[in-house]
Amino acid sequence: MSDSDPIETFRQEAQELLEQIEQGLLDLRERPDDRDLIDAVFRGLHTLKGSGAMFGFDALAQFTHHCEGAFDRVRKGEVAATHDLVAAVLGAQDHMRALAEGREIDLEAGKALLAALHAAVDAAAGDGAPQVLEAPATTWRIRFSLPADALTNGVRPLPLLDELRELGDCQVAADERQIPLLADLDPTACCLAWEVILTTVHPKSAIEDVFIFVIDEMTLEISPVEPEAEIDDLPVQVEAVAAAATQIAAEPPAPQSPVPPPSPEASAAQSQADARTRSSETVRVPAERLDELMDRVGELVIAQSRLKQVAASSTEIALRSVAEEIERLAGELRDTMMVVRMVPVIQLFGRFRRLIHDLARDTGKSIEMATLGEATELDKTVIERLADPLVHLIRNAADHGLETPAERLAAGKTPAGKITLAAVQAGAEVIITITDDGRGVDRERVRAKAEEAGLLAPGAAISDDELLQFIFAPGFSTAKTVTNLSGRGVGMDVVKRAIEALRGSIRLTSTPGHGSQIALRIPLTLAIIDGLLVRVGTARYVIPLPAVEECVELSVEQDLRSTGRCFLTLRDQLVPFIRLRELFANGLAPDPHQKVVVVATGEERVGLVVDQILGDHQTVIKALSGFHTDVATFTGATILGDGGVALILDIAHLVAAGQRQDAQLRVAS
Repeated sequence: MSDSDPIETFRQEAQELLEQIEQGLLDLRERPDDRDLIDAVFRGLHTLKGSGAMFGFDALAQFTHHCEGAFDRVRKGEVAATHDLVAAVLGAQDHMRALAEGREIDLEAGKALLAALHAAVDAAAGDGAPQVLEAPATTWRIRFSLPADALTNGVRPLPLLDELRELGDCQVAADERQIPLLADLDPTACCLAWEVILTTVHPKSAIEDVFIFVIDEMTLEISPVEPEAEIDDLPVQVEAVAAAATQIAAEPPAPQSPVPPPSPEASAAQSQADARTRSSETVRVPAERLDELMDRVGELVIAQSRLKQVAASSTEIALRSVAEEIERLAGELRDTMMVVRMVPVIQLFGRFRRLIHDLARDTGKSIEMATLGEATELDKTVIERLADPLVHLIRNAADHGLETPAERLAAGKTPAGKITLAAVQAGAEVIITITDDGRGVDRERVRAKAEEAGLLAPGAAISDDELLQFIFAPGFSTAKTVTNLSGRGVGMDVVKRAIEALRGSIRLTSTPGHGSQIALRIPLTLAIIDGLLVRVGTARYVIPLPAVEECVELSVEQDLRSTGRCFLTLRDQLVPFIRLRELFANGLAPDPHQKVVVVATGEERVGLVVDQILGDHQTVIKALSGFHTDVATFTGATILGDGGVALILDIAHLVAAGQRQDAQLRVAS
């Protein structure tokens, strides 16, 4: 018996169906005459309705039936797929999601959605949609049997048969040959099989969609009936199945005869079974189990680090050999686990197509969305935590950045504004950019707001990058009026905090009259990173290796010469540096041969002065306690091989501090 909850399984599958329906509807706005899209949306609605009824979600099935009926008319060519009709079904789709999730719903709101849907259908019916000829009917022979635990898992055969009857002329017969004797009968087991003769205009995929929730666990054969077979004789053939079953059960088994070569129909059925077997090799695993497994891998990496340290201090050749083998296996397991947790950013970008559709409706603007680098992969945890910040950024781009169609035409632009989401991997980071081709940032207005809020002294000299950073200050907004989209100044500072919590950085660039771009630099994963272990005094710290550019030695003469003005000359460029010994106030004298670790975020660089570089370290990130959440210099901690603790430096914070120090010294000079 399966331990999985069939209701929860249905809800997961329903969410996938709803996402497919939503993407199909959004594509249909751009290609309203695409027959494949219309059929795909209709099949999704039909499957959702039938599966909802099968699992006892009657309210969902009844509500979805109205949307299915509307798209059935679109499919038949009676109604045009207008923007209003698509928008009405999109609105109804949100209601379907609530019903599938079991959330409390407003019945009156549901009635209003159906009224809007019927009004859109009536309006679309008058648009003169071209009539589409029905496809010729095909007769299919369907043989299927459910797994023995189907009934205990909530699968009901009768709704499946009802769905088949809805597809066309249907004749059904039960195959009772697998029913055991009464003494051996398990009342909870499903022992029946069925043979169905179906004549329908629907494609084979529509038949497969009836069984979508159980297709990986059942036996299903769908084959076309030979054209020369007489259709009138088919019901007789079907009705004979039950009688033949009784006769077969009573007769002794016949002697084995040579197996004839498989017919084309049997070969096709076998190919379909093989395809289902291959698809069943993909296993759905709860995210919590992946997180737990990642924690175990992290503990293994820590234990392996301890073993490596013990082996290094031992003269036992066998121990060192085992330690090296364990290190190799732990590294491979870590890399495999990282790949398992990686998902393409298209799963994130795809969510925003609906957001763009709703923003265009709410703002009255024409907005197009483009995506680049959809195959770029990120850790699933990072993907989940990026969703809300990206929503804020896209809403601001639509509300503040893009102009109205009239303003764009006056500026010599196309009426439709464009928002582009792009992702590209750069080492151990992913750079996500949100670009719009709107009006750009008004520097004078930003400066006026900053001076008004006391963030900037009137007339003070400031670089363009620093001026734009005021947009991320708490409570800062350049909106002239407060709307339901923006204007309260509570969005961009939340975005910055969320990105920094991911150990990432955010940078805004803008060209007046041509648009703006926000670039987010995000680490690939939040669980295990490669780090550079350094010593400052008696304490050890970890610098994330992707941020490290180079390491150079700081001579005693240069250290003394830079007192008061902390600059290092690297290839004719001045790089500010921070003495971590002074920052952490450890009260110890520096080592005679100090090192400078040059780190960077984006185009900004700063040097970190340390006493010793200990080497690379596989860093398992542990969160700091609640007492240390306000310490901005560190992003976490890790356990070393000897059981000690090393703090992980927040590179974005240190680079910002170094750049502020650089700016202050330049102003003072």
